[in-house]
This record gives sequence, C-alpha cells and structure tokens, in this order.
Amino acid sequence: MARLPRAAGLFLAGLSCSSFTKLPHVAGTEQNLLLAKQIQDQWKEFGLDSAELVHYDVLLSYPNEKQPNYISVIDDQGNEIFNTSLFEPCPQGYENVTDILPPYNAFSAQGMPEADLIYVNYGRTEDYFKLEREMGINCTGKIVVARYGKIFRGNKVKNAILAGAQGIILYSDPADYCAPGVDAYPDGWNLPGGGAQRGNVLNLNGAGDPLTPGYPAKEYTFRYKVNEGVGIPKIPVHPIGYHDAEVLLRSMGGPAAPDSSWKGSLNVSYNIGPGFADNSSTRKVRMHVHTNNKITRIYNVIGILRGAVEPDRYIILGGHRDSWVFGGIDPTTGAAVLQEVVRSFGKMKMEGWRPRRTIIFASWDAEEFGLLGSTEWAEENARVLQERAVAYINTDSSIEGNYTLRVDCTPLLYQLVYNLTKEILSPDEGYENKSLYESWLEKDPATEKNSYPRINKLGSGSDFEAYFQRLGIASGRVRYTKNRKVDKFSNYPVYHTVYETFELVEKFYDPTFKKQLTIAQLRGKLVYELADSQVIPFDCRDYGEALKGYSNRIYKLAKKHEEQLKTYKVLFDPLFSAVVNFSKAAAEFHRRLEQVDKKDPVAVRIMNDQLMFIERAFIDPLGLPGRKFYRHVIFAPSSHNKYAGESFPGIYDAMFDIESKADQHEAWEEVKRQISIAAFTVQAAAGTLKEVA
Repeated sequence: MARLPRAAGLFLAGLSCSSFTKLPHVAGTEQNLLLAKQIQDQWKEFGLDSAELVHYDVLLSYPNEKQPNYISVIDDQGNEIFNTSLFEPCPQGYENVTDILPPYNAFSAQGMPEADLIYVNYGRTEDYFKLEREMGINCTGKIVVARYGKIFRGNKVKNAILAGAQGIILYSDPADYCAPGVDAYPDGWNLPGGGAQRGNVLNLNGAGDPLTPGYPAKEYTFRYKVNEGVGIPKIPVHPIGYHDAEVLLRSMGGPAAPDSSWKGSLNVSYNIGPGFADNSSTRKVRMHVHTNNKITRIYNVIGILRGAVEPDRYIILGGHRDSWVFGGIDPTTGAAVLQEVVRSFGKMKMEGWRPRRTIIFASWDAEEFGLLGSTEWAEENARVLQERAVAYINTDSSIEGNYTLRVDCTPLLYQLVYNLTKEILSPDEGYENKSLYESWLEKDPATEKNSYPRINKLGSGSDFEAYFQRLGIASGRVRYTKNRKVDKFSNYPVYHTVYETFELVEKFYDPTFKKQLTIAQLRGKLVYELADSQVIPFDCRDYGEALKGYSNRIYKLAKKHEEQLKTYKVLFDPLFSAVVNFSKAAAEFHRRLEQVDKKDPVAVRIMNDQLMFIERAFIDPLGLPGRKFYRHVIFAPSSHNKYAGESFPGIYDAMFDIESKADQHEAWEEVKRQISIAAFTVQAAAGTLKEVA
C-alpha cells in the first residue's frame, strides 16, 4: 500500500481532530450538517469519484430548553430540599461555547415520578435476581438508581422496566469512572464529580429509526406513531454525576449491600433501600424529565472510489460523525482516521491507481441515537449490499485507551489482521522496532490459544451492526484500548461528557498522535487488501475452528442440566456433526483455492463469490426469537448487554435461567428447536463451500 509520509499523517490527523472538535455537533443540528458538507467537499478535493449527502428523517430526542431535567429529594410537605445540577461545569477554554446540551438520556419517557429509591448496583439481570430472589426486595413502583458500567445503558433501563420501576437514575461511580492515582480532568483524564454520561436508552434490537423499522426513513415511508416506536422506554431516565449521586446514596436505608461487588468507592454505605433511613425516612425522590422526541433530518456522507476490475464488489469503510458534545474521542479519533484514509486513497488515485473492487466511504450521522444513519442506509440499499458487499470495516473512535490493540471481527478476518499487524510498527513505548503484532500478542494473548493475540466476537454498539448482524457482511473493527487486566474502570472515564475534548486526547491519551496513526494504517491496510487482492483475503478454516469452540462452550453450559438433557432427549450431536462438516468443507475449499488458475478470471471470481457469501450463509431470514433484525445464527449482541457478542445466541437465550421456567417441557423443546436451527445453518454454510458443480 502507498505509504503516506508519517509526519504528514500525524499533522493532518491532528488538524481533523482539532477542527472537528471546536464546537458541539449533535445529530440533527446545523453544526453537524455544516461538518457533513465540509467532509463532502474534502472528499471531492481528495479525488473520490463522487461524494454525496444522503438524508433521512428519523426520530431524535433532545432536552427541553425551557424545562430542564433534574432529580430532587422532597420532604413530607413536597418541598424540594435538594436538586441535582442542571449542567456540567464547563472545561476551561470552552466557556463561550453555546449549544452544549446538558446531560440527558435520549428517548427517555417524560414524567415526574415520586417514590422511594432502591439501589440496584449495575442494574444487570443478575443484580435484579439478587434483589428479588435472594433479598426479597421488590422494585415495583419505586425509582431505582443504578451505576453506569458493565453493560449497555439501554439494557439497564429495560431491566428496570421489567422489575416494575417507575423511573431510573443512572450515575457514574468513581469505582468505575476514575482510575486510581489519576487526577480529574483537566489535570488528568479522570471524570470530575460534576460530569455525567449522556447516551441513548433505546432497546432497538437492530431496528434503526424507531418509527420505520425495516425500511429507510424517507419522505415516502409509513411511520408508526411516536408512542408505538420500537424500543422507546416507558419510564423516565436521567443521568447524574457522582457528587450528586453521593447525596442521594448517603441517606439510603434498608439492608446493607449484599457483598463488596455491590459497593462503589463513594463515601457511603451502599444500602439498598427502599427509601431513606432514620430522620430522612419521610423523604422521597422526584424525577423531572421533559425530554422531547422529534422527527429530524440527518445526513450521511457517502463517497465512492470505483473499482477498476470488479466495480460491482464493494468494500465499505464507515464511521460516525455526530457527537454528544465536542466528541474529542468519540467519534473524532475515528472520523479523523476516515479523513486520513480517504486522503491517502485519493492521492493514489490521482497518481493513476484504482482499486480492483469499489470502495465506499461513509460518514454516518446519528450513531449516538441508535446507529440510525448507518442502519437507514443499510435498509435503503439492502438488496444491492447483500449481493455485492464483500466486507465492512468500522471507523468509530480509534482510541478508548492507549495500552494495546483491540480487535473485534468475524473469524474470516483473523488471518488478515494477524498478517497486517506484523507489517506495522508498534507505537508502544518499549516496543521500538517491534511489530504491532508483537506488542499486541505480549500484552493481550488469547485465553484459549495463547500463541495468538485475543480477538473478540462482534457485539453491537457501533455502526457495523446492520451490516454484520442483519445483512451478514463480513465485518471488523480495530482500536487502541486500556489494559483489561489492570484497569477496572469502565470505558474511558470522561466518555460522553463535556470533558471529552481535543485537549484530553492531546494532553493525556495520544500526545504524539502515534496510536491514532497506527490505527489509521491498520484500518487503511484492511480496506486496501480487501479491495485490491486478487483473491479476497478471508480464511474459512478459522470459522471452522471458531464454530468448534462455540459449540463446545454451549454444550458445556447445557451439561449443567444433565438430568433435563436426558429427560427431554436433548441432543447436540447434529450441531457437532455440522461443525465437523463445515471444517472439512473449509479445508477442502482452501486446497482448491491454492490450485485455482489465477489467469482464469471466471475461476477466480467463482471462488471469490463463495468467500464473499460465506458470512451471508449464516443469516436466518426469520431472525432470532423476538429480535427479527438480528439474523446471524452464530453471533448476536447479548440479550443482557448490547455491547457484548454472544455465540449461538438462539441456543444461549433458550437456556438462560431455564431452571426457573414454569413449563420445563416447553422450555427444553425450544432449546431443541434452536439446536436444530443452528445445526441446519452450519450445515447449509458448509454446502456453499463445496465445489460449485
């Protein structure tokens, strides 16, 4: 691949980062449209064949300027004796910036519920099991307070609703959002006590715009009523910082935290409630949430670099542009990488090069509101994409830490990622003249095969979702991350706050821009190899290995119910047999691939099409139970945490908490149905790898 001069890359990435982060650019605002036009103009200047704005009218959600959102403690007369803050204290140098939205949870229901408070730890499924089944605590009619971290916030809200709560307060505990020995921003990169995490609280399950599930949100599209929208919570939700949370938690009564895993690091006892103790026992909590949902126009920028040999085969590089405030890390460290890659490909094109396959570049809008821009475009172009798309590479934030590489991708891409990381120099201190692969392997080896670095399953939480989980397009994402063994804080501390600024990155995360440049090189090389290799660089043998691991894992889970497996005649043999057949077909396919006559374009194209369609073969058109837009049978976002990937999700969900199901026969029949779907799908995928005639 053409080498971009290192210094130029560093300088330009810095330029994009600083110019994109000067002002807030929330989806649906004028500022984000101006940024879209700026990116479109740059792409044309860089030499793409075309760069167009593509708009959709989707449901977004904003705080009410006249009625701010806040939480109160009220006395028995109904007087508000404590109110949480209405905004975050502004970081230095940004005092005169207007249009900073206060912290809020997009798509929260409106309301002013009043009730006793219950502390629910992280608000996970297992936290509610502990409260309801072991401690006998009922959340019905109560307001719950949960700490951010561990799982996607939308799952916390869903769990609160299922538990009967009438409102939920989310807060960032220093245990999860402060690294030990680090100062709060601006003196360090920790979350200050007045910072609060914004974010949407939808449970879309891949639907895209809540009012047009399955179809693009264009002028002609039928829309559901706002109150019928997909995944919109029915209770108020509001985020607060740890200074305010401490006041609420300090007075809590009721039993003590069940164990240390329920305790954060505030100077409070972490009592569960319900309600306050002693002289505060007559006090209640009142939420004030007046957030409005409204249909708003959003804009994707779509750029095309036409392929010279196979213009009907597409590689997509996409990442979002919209932010919650300045977007210092999220998404700008990714958006800057996208600009860099477009610039270097544009330069190569100007010098006479064209990729073999077409490359589509995308600057997505409204990712923060539920992956809306990317999903609507996938819906509008689904017919073409399922026939022509080879791969999707995501370019969201390129850093969430600065310790080592993190990769989440389809098994088809493992070998390509290993090979490319061996060609890139590690940016890590102490690894001068070593490859990125070496520093990555040393710092984060895989659990099972520790001779290789760890690669994670794809879950959700960014714009690859529709392409991988719905359409079955081979996908991957790469970024720099924290040390998972040592750093216990969730995400990066100032995530989705006003403190996520250009200075945060420049002073603390990546002062030399080396980590971001490394990610730019890796994302750029991935796109280059996928677009320009004569044979698509996928290896199905790794899929076979992965399936073996996943089927063993799900069987091990099932073996905890040995009696029931016998009673209900639950057999995993067909699945194991299908996995063996897939591995054989994959090995045989790669033997033929090595023999293929590279001078015969049709022969090469036949095998390339088999490679392109292997991911598609794992798609079930009927989707997963209750989640019809998650159609991949091997991978899905976890039902308990959208961010995490689950393997054989149909079987996993059918077995989850199965011992507490009333009708055991029916429950195990569903497990058998899911095993059968998985076995059929794997066998069918194996069939696509066989010689075509």
